[in-house]
Amino acid sequence: MFDSIGWGEIVVLALAALFIFGPERLPTLARDAAAGLKKARTALTGVRAQVDESLGEDLAGLRDLDLRKYHPKTFIRAQLFEDDDHAAPPVRRGSAGAAGATAASLVKPAVVDRTVPPPFDVDAT
Repeated sequence: MFDSIGWGEIVVLALAALFIFGPERLPTLARDAAAGLKKARTALTGVRAQVDESLGEDLAGLRDLDLRKYHPKTFIRAQLFEDDDHAAPPVRRGSAGAAGATAASLVKPAVVDRTVPPPFDVDAT
């Protein structure tokens, strides 16, 4: 927690607190701060126990979850450019030839299920 604060800074903060609050109030403030930290740790432990109880074995799967793959840019790129196992190979369009083909000239054919009727909204018509 105090990785970026050295012992010199802690001593300066303690002396500043001694001058600001005085020697009479400093022990009670330190005692109150320690009690507040203890309550915060107890509350945090209780919350952690509730999460462990409610999620159970699913919590281990959430800890291993890589949230970077759900970034909108990464997600859209994966949906647009990664090949599906059942998709047809890309179709080359234009007369650029195999050597001059660009990424824009590679187009995936649309896969349409003809057995499902198109969506129809009664309120929209």
